[in-house]
Amino acid sequence: HYTEREMMLIKVRAVGKERDEMKRMTDIFRGRIIDVTEKTYTIELTGDAAKLDAFIEAVDRAAILETVRTGSSGIGRGERILRV
Repeated sequence: HYTEREMMLIKVRAVGKERDEMKRMTDIFRGRIIDVTEKTYTIELTGDAAKLDAFIEAVDRAAILETVRTGSSGIGRGERILRV
């Protein structure tokens, strides 16, 4: 068995009521808001690909301004060694 993670930075529009909703969604998905402007949030999320995809599906597509993903990284759990 192994542990696998991916990181995503996603810039979203956050104006008016959207700000509270984006903050709530970020908290639900255990992300972090790493940059704030008057009109945007940049959110950092880590997890498996399904979690990151679920976040994208959960927010309003029109609010997504920019997305960058690292791709998966994995490591063996415990004493196990992941061989490639």
